[in-house]
Amino acid sequence: MTTDRRAYKIDPSNPGSDLAGETAAAMAAASIVFRHSDPAYSSELLRHAYQLFDFADKYRGKYDGSITVAQKYYRSISGYNDELLWAAAWLYQASGNQHYLDYLGKNGDSMGGTGWGMTEFGWDVKYPGVQTLVAKFLMQGKAGHYAPVFERYQQKAEYFMCSCLGKGSRNVQKTPGGLIFRQRWNNMQFVTSASFLATVYSDYLASAGRDLKCSAGNVAPAELLGFAKSQVDYILGDNPRATSYMVGYGNNYPQRVHHRASSIVSIKVNPSFVSCRGGYATWFSSKGSDPNLLVGAVVGGPDAYDNFGDRRDNYEQTEPATYNNAPILGILARLNAGHGGYNQLLPVIVPAATPVVTKPSPAPKPKTIPPTKPKTTPAPASSSGAIAIQQKLTTSWISNGKRYYRYSTIVTNKSAKTLKNLKLSISKLYGPLWGLTNLGNAYGFPSWLNNLAAGKSLEFVYIHTANAADVSVSAYTLA
Repeated sequence: MTTDRRAYKIDPSNPGSDLAGETAAAMAAASIVFRHSDPAYSSELLRHAYQLFDFADKYRGKYDGSITVAQKYYRSISGYNDELLWAAAWLYQASGNQHYLDYLGKNGDSMGGTGWGMTEFGWDVKYPGVQTLVAKFLMQGKAGHYAPVFERYQQKAEYFMCSCLGKGSRNVQKTPGGLIFRQRWNNMQFVTSASFLATVYSDYLASAGRDLKCSAGNVAPAELLGFAKSQVDYILGDNPRATSYMVGYGNNYPQRVHHRASSIVSIKVNPSFVSCRGGYATWFSSKGSDPNLLVGAVVGGPDAYDNFGDRRDNYEQTEPATYNNAPILGILARLNAGHGGYNQLLPVIVPAATPVVTKPSPAPKPKTIPPTKPKTTPAPASSSGAIAIQQKLTTSWISNGKRYYRYSTIVTNKSAKTLKNLKLSISKLYGPLWGLTNLGNAYGFPSWLNNLAAGKSLEFVYIHTANAADVSVSAYTLA
C-alpha cells in the first residue's frame, strides 16, 4: 500500500476523552475474556484500562477537536460523557473496584446516564449500553445507597428496549419487512447493536424473574429475545427480497461489496501492482462479482422500504463494517445456545489485577450492612451420604426498607462415582435463584451441566428477605 495512512495521537494538550474512554472500556472488557487463558495479558489490559480512564477523565475534550480530520467521517456528536460512564461501568465489571461504582453513582445525573432516553446504540452513542450494564448492577443488588440513581439508569435502559419493540412512548422506525431503520447509510450497524442489547437485557430480566415495563404494558423477557431473533432472521434472508445481508451466507447475498480487497483480484491470480487510482479505474466500476468473497461480512443493508441495490458504488448499502459484525456474533452465540436458563446476574467475580503506574484512589470497601444472621447456615438435614450441601450467607443490604440476604449454596458429590439426574427440593424460598434449572416440582442441574464428577461441586445462589431456604436431595443416580 502506497497511500498515506497517517497516525494521530491524543495527549494532555490535545485531549480525546471519548476515544480514550472507549479504549479503556474495550480493554477492561477484554481483560475479563483473557483472565483464565492468559492472566498476564489480562492484567496488562486492565492496567492500561485504568490508566486510560484516568487520562480521559482528567484531560477532558472531544477527540475530533484534537484530530479534526475525523470530523469528516466519525464526528463525535454525543460528546464524551457517555464514554466516560461506559468505561467506568466496564472497569467496575472487570475489577469490582468500588471507585468505579461510585463514579457511576455520583455522575449518572450530571453526565447524562440517567437523563438521555435513546433509540440508538452505536460507535458514537454509548448511553443505552451504559444504562443496560448499570441496570444489571442494580438487579445484582450492588447499587447500595446509589439505588435511586441506578433505578433512573434502568428506566432509560427500558425506554430503549421498549422503543425497539414498538411498545414505548417513542418507537424506532421499521421497514415494511420489520427491520429497524434509522438512516440510509449503513443502517445495519444500529440493527445489530440494538438487537445485541435486547438479547443481553432479556437474560438479565429472566434471571431477575421480572418483566420489561413498557408504556404499552409489561413484556416478558422472551419477547425481547424473540425481537432480536427476528432482526437476525431478516439479516440472514427472511425478508421481502429473500436476500441475505451476510456475504457468503445463503443463496442470494451481495456480490459487489464496497470493499477494496474484496473487489480487486488476488495477487495470486495477477501479481501486477495495483495503484490507488488504478484500483478505482479498473475494479471499482466493474459490474462483475467480487473476485474475493468477503465471507461473513454484514453490509449496510436495505433502505426504509426494504429496497437494496447491489452495486459497488452504492456504499451506503454495500459497505461492510466491523461494528456491523461484532454485535451479531454475540446474538448468534446466544441463539445457538437455545432457550435454557442463563444466569447472567450470577456475580462470579474473579480477583482482578492490581493497577500500577496510575492508580485511582484506594477504593473503600463496599458499604454493605452487617448481616444480622450467622455467616454459616447448616444445610437442612436431608443431605444424603453421597451428597453434601453447605449454605452460607454472603452479604445483606437494605432496599426500600427491606433487608435482603444473599445465600451461596455448595452441592458436593462425595461419592466415588459420577452424580447424575440430581433433583433438589427447595422450600421456604421467597426470591430469585441462579445456578439451577427449575423443573417445576424440583430443581436440577443448570443447563450447562449434565453431571457432577466424583469430588466435584456446583454452586447456586439465591436472594430473599428471610432465613436460609430448606434445601434437600429428593432424587439422584450414581454411575
